[in-house]
Amino acid sequence: MRPEYLTEEALKSFIKSAFAEDIGPGDYSSLAAIPADKEGKAQLIIKDEGIIAGLDLAEMIFKSYDPRLEVQLLLKDGDSVKFGDIGLIVSGPAASILSSERLVLNCMQRMSGIATITHRLTQKIIHTKARLMDTRKTTPNFRLMEKWAVHIGGGVNHRFALYDMVMLKDNHVDFAGGIRAAIERTKSYLKVNGLRLKIEIETRNLAEVKEVIEVGGVDFVMLDNMDYATIREAVDLIDGRFGTEASGGITEVTLEEVAQCGVDYISMGALTHSVKSMDISLKAF
Repeated sequence: MRPEYLTEEALKSFIKSAFAEDIGPGDYSSLAAIPADKEGKAQLIIKDEGIIAGLDLAEMIFKSYDPRLEVQLLLKDGDSVKFGDIGLIVSGPAASILSSERLVLNCMQRMSGIATITHRLTQKIIHTKARLMDTRKTTPNFRLMEKWAVHIGGGVNHRFALYDMVMLKDNHVDFAGGIRAAIERTKSYLKVNGLRLKIEIETRNLAEVKEVIEVGGVDFVMLDNMDYATIREAVDLIDGRFGTEASGGITEVTLEEVAQCGVDYISMGALTHSVKSMDISLKAF
């Protein structure tokens, strides 16, 4: 099942914008060199190992550019792949295949890289209750696809944007005048404006965790940049009153030990901001 943010309108808008950026008034290379009536066929070749992502999107991109293109999906999003696997075959007007090729590859290479690392890290903590989450540290105008890739890789999507959840970070707390003031002002604002949004607040130490417990009124507590012992103590203090999220400086090396501290979620910006794209190509045959 696709996440709620993957609406038909959002996908069409992204594809339209991406083609406008890449093609503009025309793909003159293909228009000039390829006869208008030339038919062709190409296959998507995997040159790496990992988790494939973006196949459904690729079909949408090809069809959006030219409805005459026929796409045969040979794999599905989330499948494990190895060097030499064929992801899809596209056939139809040759110029249309060439014009849409780069957008398909750019999306799939990055999405597959994200899905691959998400899957690998998720497997490291599968024996714990902790779930791996993404963040808003995404590429501008490409968040839709990056979060989709995290979902495909088995991770959990945190809030999509600033409007679908309240997250009171350290700067919010400091500018508001403290934890109590930040929470109480937020609850009042949501009530006045008829907004039903979950609230998460960041804490930097056990004193702040205790203050959140005292004030209440939130759904999640972020435990930011805490060592293992402090995270475990914070989880014990919270004792199930709120959901818990560990964040800040967590790496593949430290991930499992953080998960064993008993938190519900672990967020890692590296899932989307520090990813090696999968090597994929489209070749005529």
